[in-house]
Amino acid sequence: MITFGSQPMRAREDDLEIIVLRTILRLKGHPVHPIARGLAAELRDADIVHTHQTWSAPGALAALLGLSQRKPVVTTDHGLGASRLRLPARLFERFLLVSHNSAETMKAPRDRTRVILGGVDVDRFHPNATERSGVLYAGRITPHKGLDRLIRAVPSGVELRIAGTTGHDTGTPERDYPNLLRDLARGKDVTFCGRVGDDSLAELHRRAQVFVLPSVARTVYEKRVAISELLGLSVLEAMASGTPVVASRIGGLPEVVRHGETGYLVTPGDVEELRYRIEELMGDAAKASRMGLAGRRLALEHYTWEHCARRCLRAYEEVLSMRPK
Repeated sequence: MITFGSQPMRAREDDLEIIVLRTILRLKGHPVHPIARGLAAELRDADIVHTHQTWSAPGALAALLGLSQRKPVVTTDHGLGASRLRLPARLFERFLLVSHNSAETMKAPRDRTRVILGGVDVDRFHPNATERSGVLYAGRITPHKGLDRLIRAVPSGVELRIAGTTGHDTGTPERDYPNLLRDLARGKDVTFCGRVGDDSLAELHRRAQVFVLPSVARTVYEKRVAISELLGLSVLEAMASGTPVVASRIGGLPEVVRHGETGYLVTPGDVEELRYRIEELMGDAAKASRMGLAGRRLALEHYTWEHCARRCLRAYEEVLSMRPK
């Protein structure tokens, strides 16, 4: 696995070799577009090149380098969106995507698309006997996540914990979104947890009665969201933790949340419907527990990283079997 960082490094975890190339610059200063020396040399011994963030600078460069070395190239996109670095679809032998929604969003060729889903660490994220309370949101604090609707929807007297970072929006008025949320939260039981570590995040999931992902198709600033929730990894973490989920019926979330079984899907941006479903789960502990356990079972059956890796390996084997011997 090749990634990028401030200092070069090599490490090994079991059979996985991790190579960190030193970033020398970022196109337009964006963290998803690092450039580093040595990428071509590191790809030379690969049997197959699997890029992530298809239209990022390192993704596009790795694809072109792989093709120049006559290696098969497959790709997974995580919602970066189109850019000037977009390569023709014919260059990729497979699109290994996290959801059917992702495939539709990318307009990936059906015959070369395999849905590998995503994964969650079910050993880190697991339920326990901790007494649960309140509502949890975990993720970036940015307008398309719909947190303004969630703060308005949370019933009086119910604690809402918001775990996540700000600073993802540099333009106006979006950069003032955290201030809007603080204004909406005034007088309510809302805790902004900021950035939390993996273990602390898992504990927050175990303590929550309900996890909510209220993403919207149109923000509070009346801007349409082009790509929203290709899968919803935070939802998988909640499910693995045995926490029932209330999520917007948007993007790939309906592929993950089983309405009425592991939680509820609601109309994006509908504050009243969101409040109704939160109140339903907060007021019926038996139903919330039943849905939470169903979510845990689903995570174990389909969404472990081992399952995800196996789906990737099957796709690799399929591609390699079609190459000339």
